[in-house]
Amino acid sequence: MFHHRSTMRVGTDAVLFAQWVDVASSDNALDIGTGSGVIPLILAQKGVGSVDAVELDCDSYEEAALNFKMSVYSDKLTVIQNDVRNYADSVNKKYDLIVSNPPYYSSDLKPIKEKKVMARHVSTLSFRDLLVSAKKMMKEDARLALVLPFYESRLFIKEAENLGFNLQKEFLISPIDGKEPNRVNMQFVLNEVKCAENKLFTIRNKDYSYTEEYKEFLKDYYLDF
Repeated sequence: MFHHRSTMRVGTDAVLFAQWVDVASSDNALDIGTGSGVIPLILAQKGVGSVDAVELDCDSYEEAALNFKMSVYSDKLTVIQNDVRNYADSVNKKYDLIVSNPPYYSSDLKPIKEKKVMARHVSTLSFRDLLVSAKKMMKEDARLALVLPFYESRLFIKEAENLGFNLQKEFLISPIDGKEPNRVNMQFVLNEVKCAENKLFTIRNKDYSYTEEYKEFLKDYYLDF
C-alpha cells in the first residue's frame, strides 16, 4: 500500500479505528478525509458493502485512487476529490455509515508544512462543519464513527450533542498500561441512546511490549502478531 504522498500516512490510529468499526454487508459507507485510503481498505476487507471516500488534497486523492485500484476490493471502493462540505450539498445519496479520522489540533500551534495544516488543524474542517455535512448525508438509522485525541473528543461530543447526535459507544485507548487514554474511537447516532457503551483498551504493557488484547485485535493486519 502507498502512503508517502498522502497528508495522512498509515498509523495506529487509523488501523485500530477501522478494525473497531462495525460493518455490515448491506452498509453503504463514506470516509471523510480518506488520506491514503487505509480505512476504506480495511472496511472493505471486513465485508462492508461499498465505501465512497472524499479527499480534498490532490496528492492524497491520487494515492488513494491507486491503492483502491490495486486492491482486490476495488469494485467496492470509490474516491472523490472534493471538499466534503461541497460534496454534502451536491450528492444525491444517503449513507448507512460515515467514518472519519479528522483534523484535530484544535488548541495546539499549527504545524509548519501546509499539508500538515490541512491534515491536522481544524481551521480546514471544523468539528461543526464535519457534523453538519455528515448529518446531511446520513440515513435515519445511520452511524457516524470517528477517532480523536481525548481532549478533542470531549469537545466533539458537546458539539455533536448540540446538533442532535447521541453518543452510542466509545473506545478509550491508553498507550501504556496505567496511563490515561489519549485517543478515543466514538460512534454517534441520531436516534435516542439509553446508555452509551464504554470500553478501555490498552496498547502496551508497562515494559512497552504489546498487550495480548492489542495483538489479538490487530492480528489480521500485522505479520509480527
